[in-house]
Amino acid sequence: MKRMTLGLAAALMLAAAARADTTATGDLGLVIERTTGSVLLVDQSDRAALARIEGLGDLSHASLVYSPDERFAYVFGRDGGLTKIDIVKREIAGRVVQAGNAIGGAISDDGELVAVSNYEPGGVRVFDADTLDMVADFPTGSKTIGLVDVPGRKFVFTMWDSGETWIADMSGAEPRITKIPDMGKNPYDALVTANGRTYITGLFGEDGLTALDLWEQDPQPIRVLPGYGRGEQKMPVYKMPHLEGWALAGDEFVLPAVGHHEVLWVDARSLKETGRTRTHGQPVFAMARPDGRQVWVNFAHPENDTVQVIDTLTKQVIHEFKPGPAVLHMEFTPRGHEVWISVRDAGKIMIYDTHSFEKLREIDADSPSGIFFTARAHRTGL
Repeated sequence: MKRMTLGLAAALMLAAAARADTTATGDLGLVIERTTGSVLLVDQSDRAALARIEGLGDLSHASLVYSPDERFAYVFGRDGGLTKIDIVKREIAGRVVQAGNAIGGAISDDGELVAVSNYEPGGVRVFDADTLDMVADFPTGSKTIGLVDVPGRKFVFTMWDSGETWIADMSGAEPRITKIPDMGKNPYDALVTANGRTYITGLFGEDGLTALDLWEQDPQPIRVLPGYGRGEQKMPVYKMPHLEGWALAGDEFVLPAVGHHEVLWVDARSLKETGRTRTHGQPVFAMARPDGRQVWVNFAHPENDTVQVIDTLTKQVIHEFKPGPAVLHMEFTPRGHEVWISVRDAGKIMIYDTHSFEKLREIDADSPSGIFFTARAHRTGL
């Protein structure tokens, strides 16, 4: 009996030691360092950098997604590289260069498939999330943008050249493709709502946006804000806005206008315009705080040193400040009490309280751009 008690005690001590070595990932995130081919592992609570992981290739335009357990990140590089990172071990777990020029990716709702959207040679390629072996190839004959995951082991993506949207259903033994034409001229980016129902693509070649109701048996294009225009005088577009930095504030979408110094407000159900807010410059990201009470906006060159905060009840700018040269991206903590902002040309990540607007801390980083917290693992379309 005594031996059994001692054995049990030893087992408990070993289990406790194992738990002490376990890394919790829910408070972590990765920051893209765009000029050095590296990512910075950060801790939200400590507001600190933990490690730098190198060897990811060209990250001049890069994004990433997380596995459902928040352990692995899949980084999509401009050079066509798909890199799997183990954020517990803080190292690269796998890497393939799957195309010549890639523009982003998505992970299936079950976490088993990773899809990559390509400019060169175009199309979408799908990989096993564990091994990075390719399991499907969808040539489109076009630059492919707006790739998102939706429920049911499906991916949705759109073609810049042909103006088509495809839905790839990966739930069966063989992939099934649904093609939806007439989405508009030169779609440049897209978003999907958190419930996977509404897919909206912005158009560069014409005024307006186009939506799909993915809950419909046969989704058809729905024109949104046709003819909203680019202002009385056309302005050069220095940087295309990012619809994946979209905002859903209450019952309204808040979308950056192309070539306008304003954001557009659209009723989420009727898809009708409900207002516009004049902004400091051409918006790149218009991102809602998680509670929907504020929208934070950053801007294209040459006004890219500024951030504005819009109150979603009044649709008015309530705060404006200048974090520094070349503000590229923003990321809210999961409950929205802080926002992390990458300031590329200052080599800093700056952290602000979203209620007082007080700056809380700076973290050094090499040309930081995208900031991605692991909470994204549990959100559709991110």
